Amino acid sequence: MNNNVFDELPLLLAVPHAAEILGISRAAAYRLAASGELPVRRLGGRVYVVTSELRQLVAS
Repeated sequence: MNNNVFDELPLLLAVPHAAEILGISRAAAYRLAASGELPVRRLGGRVYVVTSELRQLVAS
């Protein structure tokens, strides 16, 4: 079985949680989200990183 950090995550991640997974600062993650380099969706005024797209980004 292939266990990795993405297996148990929800469909959407708060930006600070995504930053922790990526090993970058919260500010850097928000900059990447704003520039479009992190795959995000906005819901209810909040910004979330799409887990499946983040997985693909990390894998490439």
